[in-house]
Amino acid sequence: MAIKLRNKRSVEFSTASMSDLVFLLLVFFILVSTIVSPNAIPLLLPNSTSDPVIEAKRDIEVYIDDQLNYYIQDQAHRVEKEQLQAGIAAALGNADKGSVMLKVDQSVAVQYVVNVIDAVNKINTQNGRHYKVVLATKPE
Repeated sequence: MAIKLRNKRSVEFSTASMSDLVFLLLVFFILVSTIVSPNAIPLLLPNSTSDPVIEAKRDIEVYIDDQLNYYIQDQAHRVEKEQLQAGIAAALGNADKGSVMLKVDQSVAVQYVVNVIDAVNKINTQNGRHYKVVLATKPE
């Protein structure tokens, strides 16, 4: 005698809750990634008492650390002084306008800042571009 079950067992499962879980994880990682500091190179920026300027759209960032090393965009793109102009030009691409955010450790001599400004000015004159250099500071 065969006994029939009233409730049939299903081998399928609902995936409706999976989309909720994926969405929550996506929101979590987006929020966490905005909290993480984007500076890969630890710098002590110079102090400034002036009113904060509205931050312009920055196309690239150039760092000069306390060891007098130049970096374009992040720590992985270390460049020598001789390749600074070519590295900045390659990072900026073909845009006619843009800005270079210069983040310099407060112990760095002014000559190293001038080297970056000169490189950007040479790019401007050679290619007819209008790139600006913005020096990053921290409020007192």
